[in-house]
Amino acid sequence: MNTHAQANPPRLLLVEDDATSQGFFRAALEALPAMVDVAGSVAQALETSGTARHDLWLIDVNLPDGSGQELLLRLRALHPGVPALAHTADNGADIRQSLREAGFQRLLVKPMTRADLLDAVRGCLGHAGANGAPASEEPATPDWDENAALSALNGHQAHVVALRELFLSELPVARDAVSVALRQHDDGALRSQLHRLQASCGFVGASRLGRAVRQLHQAPESDLARRQFDAAVSALLH
Repeated sequence: MNTHAQANPPRLLLVEDDATSQGFFRAALEALPAMVDVAGSVAQALETSGTARHDLWLIDVNLPDGSGQELLLRLRALHPGVPALAHTADNGADIRQSLREAGFQRLLVKPMTRADLLDAVRGCLGHAGANGAPASEEPATPDWDENAALSALNGHQAHVVALRELFLSELPVARDAVSVALRQHDDGALRSQLHRLQASCGFVGASRLGRAVRQLHQAPESDLARRQFDAAVSALLH
């Protein structure tokens, strides 16, 4: 049992002004387990974020004193790198595009199932397990996706094996380059390294690492994203 993980559950900020929706979200999220701070407006969310550091924001698109997009912009100015989920009853293409451009990782359409909510949250938290443990203990994504690799290489198993050997031989160099870019806050070098690594992951079916690369690209300042990247690399090299 990972007592450290249980003692340090993720802290989430739920921004929702409807009491019924608040109850649904809070009951589901606290069962992860997670600590959940609730705000019913833009002003309350900004006040709460000023006194606590959160691992994920869940933001209603329409709030009494502003929009979810506006709130995310202001929150990111205070805490860069924190992932965010939007939730709304509007499933139109325009709103989806607007939310992607604003920087939300995913959109949840209300009403949603508890399973869909938790799946989205775990994805944004770097695939933390239900008890807050790292994905290596309860993986949401396998290290290798055989079907994806075979599809990318036209079904040739021998090509998959050969390309994976090459990929694994170069992975320590790529990992070190990412680490250096992060330490030096070199955004250009980091984007370049992650872009190449993402493509390589797709070719060989390194699905867990590919997801971790996307998370790190979206939130390079996130300690959780960095830990998940390191864990995914280690899982392939050991």
